[in-house]
Amino acid sequence: MHYTYHTTGTCANAIEFDVEDGILTRVQFINGCSGSLSAVAKLVTGLPVREARDRLAGIPCGLRPTSCPDQLSQALSQALDATE
Repeated sequence: MHYTYHTTGTCANAIEFDVEDGILTRVQFINGCSGSLSAVAKLVTGLPVREARDRLAGIPCGLRPTSCPDQLSQALSQALDATE
């Protein structure tokens, strides 16, 4: 299933991702720090959604209370809530 999540408090505007059988199959950040976010996307692609969510939750960005990885964690939580 394809999901789009509109972020808040980060440089990225949105995150698009696909989930098949509980596994992240594609992750793309819209805007933001392309090098770092491309790395995050590659690192979590292929992981179970719950594992990726738990690894990324609560990561801040400098003095900001959230980050693009944290926003992905929140997006994955919403996706899990929608399927349960």
